[in-house]
This record gives sequence, structure tokens and C-alpha cells, in this order.
Amino acid sequence: MQTKQTGKEKIKERIQQLREIMKREKVDVYFVPTADFHHSEYVHDYFKVREFLSGFTGSNGDLVVTKEEALLWTDGRYFIQAEKELAGTNIQLCKMFEEGVPGVEEYLQQHMKKGETLAFDGRCVTLAYGDWLNSMLKEKEITLSFEKDMVDEIWKERPRFPCNPVFALDSKTAGETVEEKLKKLRTELKKHKVWSVVLGKLDDIMWLYNIRGNDIECNPVAVSYSIVTDTEAMLFLQKGTIGQQVTEHLERAGVRIEDYQSFFSFLSEWSIEQRGETEKKALVERGEISLYVAGILMKNEMVLEGGNPVSMLKAGKSPKEIANLKEIFRKDSAAVIRFIYWLKKNIGKIPMNELSAANYLDGLRKEIPEFLELSFPTISAYKENAAMMHYQAVEASAKPLRAEGMLLVDSGGQYFGGTTDVTRTIFLGDVKKEIKKQFTMVAVSMLNLANARFLHGCTGRNLDILAREPLWEMGLDYKCGTGHGVGYMLNVHEGPQRISWQYREGVKETVFEEGMLITDEPGVYVEGSHGIRTENVLLCKKAEKNSDGQFMEFEALTFVPIDLEGILPELLSEKEKERLNRYHELVYEKTKEFLTEEEKAWLYQATRPL
Repeated sequence: MQTKQTGKEKIKERIQQLREIMKREKVDVYFVPTADFHHSEYVHDYFKVREFLSGFTGSNGDLVVTKEEALLWTDGRYFIQAEKELAGTNIQLCKMFEEGVPGVEEYLQQHMKKGETLAFDGRCVTLAYGDWLNSMLKEKEITLSFEKDMVDEIWKERPRFPCNPVFALDSKTAGETVEEKLKKLRTELKKHKVWSVVLGKLDDIMWLYNIRGNDIECNPVAVSYSIVTDTEAMLFLQKGTIGQQVTEHLERAGVRIEDYQSFFSFLSEWSIEQRGETEKKALVERGEISLYVAGILMKNEMVLEGGNPVSMLKAGKSPKEIANLKEIFRKDSAAVIRFIYWLKKNIGKIPMNELSAANYLDGLRKEIPEFLELSFPTISAYKENAAMMHYQAVEASAKPLRAEGMLLVDSGGQYFGGTTDVTRTIFLGDVKKEIKKQFTMVAVSMLNLANARFLHGCTGRNLDILAREPLWEMGLDYKCGTGHGVGYMLNVHEGPQRISWQYREGVKETVFEEGMLITDEPGVYVEGSHGIRTENVLLCKKAEKNSDGQFMEFEALTFVPIDLEGILPELLSEKEKERLNRYHELVYEKTKEFLTEEEKAWLYQATRPL
């Protein structure tokens, strides 16, 4: 009698099948990053090769399979989750950035023998990372083999390649026309003294051409490539994804539409046929373009100049985008307020759990006329589950909510007019004073950064201490950055701006410019006990300019109350009280028109001055 394989047994079998292919292909080590061909943060199911092989479902992780062992690296957001999901698979967890834990590259350098072969799918590894691997392994004369996806023959029931309809944005929503954006891009190309740029980053391509898609859950993007020269703009989309409206939209802007599947062969021919030896160069962002794409260009003697002007052009939101964002954030904030009111009114009176609470909030967002989809699956984490930063409740194990403890809810929406991201930790009942102390200082940390005034030229490394210092003084820290950029009807995590104190190889430091969005989300996470996070989205703008230079400041876009049930007023200075009171005054004024009289009365009390 055959017994059904468990999930852990399937993982072991898949790893063994991969080893058999490695032996056949004369490969000693196989490397599997979490990536698609466009190096997106989140990937379509077709590209979840690391998850298929390991069973680990987090959004970030790298898998290395050798002849004898398998190891998975992930960051601090997922340590608890990864330990649970990898248990019983014989895959060893490597905690990234922890003391004594080598990175992937260091491990390969230490364990690979001279003359061995390291293989990976070169479409899913960036040129920058490929160069880094090569430099780390050069002394051992390691061969990098990146022409083949070796997992494809194992994955018999692999999901289909993403291929969904594309739609165009009107000028009212987009803010600028395609022609205007192409003109700005070509100006940047001249500054770089190149005449072409090769783009593979999906949100950059969507922004440039004022189109959106649905090929990645919660990210309104379509798989695509683009080449822009001083005279041409070529966009590679899949056949069947664009209708007459999109075709006319692109043709009016002088954009040449090509088939996505033809990109690699087109790129090879294009790079051979360039106009002359002195002009045979292209701009590529080494941390975004794949090693496979770069290999085609270099094989045809193209000189690759580093940089991607589109990311910076996209990061600074236009006046029209900002106006749309402000309106959307007011509506989105009101939906979260209505959720918190419902939760506090009904906790302990009607049955609810983490998942049903998340579904209720999702439903409120869907009532907003401009709603497209969620910007990421709603995180609803009760008590100890909130210690897992990216915990995801599922029906089979969703924790029941009771009139005690705290619920952390991290959520956001995609709308015609903006992308939102907000986290609040909500008190459902009694909580220990020490936890309230932590909650109070997280609020102080968030408001410290939100009220920053700084000279133009500062990056996220300069500003991170404003949010982290109150927690560091308590001997506490959070194992993630303080803030990430946010897109406009695009990815909820958008670079290049970020706020983090850590220096990381290959990660650029970006100066804050007017029009950039950034999240402000300090927190405390205590394994087995609780998690606290308070997150707003901020808009960077110019303040005064004087003899000392151009000062900058932030403006809050998120207007959701910070739960006063968790605030210990005696811990706050007068300045900190004033900041909290001023913020709560704005919360009430910006959202009251979207609330019922009952909800408005509750909010008035929830934002009362201390």
C-alpha cells in the first residue's frame, strides 16, 4: 500500500532529483536566489523555484545545494518562520547578517574546491552579483555556468508563465505623458554621454510608458523589457497582453512594440548592428540587469556604463502624482480608522480571528472607488505571532482574537492615484506595563523621524538614528530597515531611497530629493511574546533655504491614530506630547468627512490631546 508523501518528504526528493541533474551536468553546486528575470522583490508563482525546492515561503531567501548538503539564507524578518518551515527537510538555516554566519559568497568561497562548477539561472542573477561571485571565487578557478534553469525538468506541474492584460493610464492619473518622460530620460542619457539604455526593471518600464499590468500579485506590472536610444523607444511585451487602447497609446508616443519572447535574439542582433565603434555603449544598472542580458551585450563588444536614470526620475513624484496621492491616502487612512473602530467595538462580542479581521479590512478598502487591489497581502498578527515581521495568517491556523493583548496589522492598497502602506498595533485589552513602555517609545521613534529637518544631501543612513535611538537607549533594536520608498500605482517597496543604518555591499546611498516617498516604521519584536510596529508614509519636500544650505523636511501622508491605550504619557517630554497631539489633530481633520457620525465621535476621543 502506497502512503502519501508529506511535504517534508517531497522537499527531500526534489533536492535529490536536483543532485542527480547536477551530477549529469557536471555541476558541483547549484544556487537558487529568490528572483525572476527582472529581479522583482516579489515574484510570480512561475518563478518561486527556491520555494518549490525548499518549502520556505518567505519573500526573501537564497538556497545553495551541494552534493552533500543544502542551506538556505534569509534575513531577520523570517528567522522564526524559516525555522518552522525548514524543520525536517535537512535544509540548514543560515541567518543573514548574524555574527559568525557566513554569507552565501563566503560559504561558497570556503567550501568549493579548486576547479569546481557553480551553476544558476543567469536570467535570475544580476550582473553586479554575478561579478561579485566571480571575484570571490576567482582564486579557486571556479567556473560559473548560467545558461540553464536546471529545476525546470523537476517541476512537472510548474505554474504557467505570467501573461495578463496590460492597460494604459490617462494623463490625469499618470501626471506626465510618455513623450515628456522619454524627453527627460534622453536628457539624462546625454549627461551620461551614452545614447542608449537597456531596461529590465518592471516598475521602471511601467512608469516610463504609463502602463500597468497584473503579472505579479499586488504589483501592477507586466513582464517586459525596453531599449531606449536617442531616437527610438522599443518596448517588449507578450503577445495577447495588449489591446487596441494600449497599442494606440504607445504608438502615439512613438514607441515601437516588440514581442517579449523575441527580446534575447533581438538584443543580440541590435548590439551587433550598432552605429559605430565609438558609440557602441549602453547604459545598464548593474544591480538590476541580469547577467544573462549583460552577457549578450558584452559578447557583442558593447561597453556597459552603469546607471539607470529612470529610477530617480520615478522616485521624485510629480505635482499631479502628489495631489492624487494625498487624496488617496486620506481615503485609505479612513478605511483603516473604520477597521480599528469596528475591531474595538466588537472584540470579545463576536467571533473573530486574525484572518477574518484582515478580510474585514480588505473589504473596507474595496469599497473605495479607486481601489485596484491590495499592495501586499494584509498582515494580521495577534500576540506572539506579531514577533514574525511578515507573518501571514491562514484559515487552518488563524489565531482567535480575544479582549486582551495586541493585534498588529500591516496593510495597504493599490489605487488609481496611489499606493499605500500603513501599520498599526491595536490594543484589544490588558497588556503589561513594560510592553506599553515599548509601544510608547516606538511611537516616539516614528514621530522623531517624521518631524526631521535636515540639509539636502542627507541619505537614509544619516536619518536612521532619529528613529532608532529611543529604542537603542532601551537596549532594543529591530532587524530591518526603518523605511523604504513607495511607488505610485506600482511596487509598495520602491528604490532607490531607503532608511537604514547598515552599510551593505552594492547598495547605493541615495540622497533624499523633493517628491520622494518613504515609510517610517520602527518596531519591537520579542519572540514568543509580541510585536509592535507603527508605520506612516512620508513625503519629502523642501523647507527653508538659507546661508547654510537647502533644508528638507517630511510631510505625513498617513492619517491613522496611534492607540492611546498603549501610550504612557509620563514617558513623554512636552515636545513629544506636542508632536503626538499635533499629528492626532491632523488625523481627525483629514479623515472625518469619510466617516459616519458614530465613527467620527469615536475618532474624536481616539485623537484627544494628552
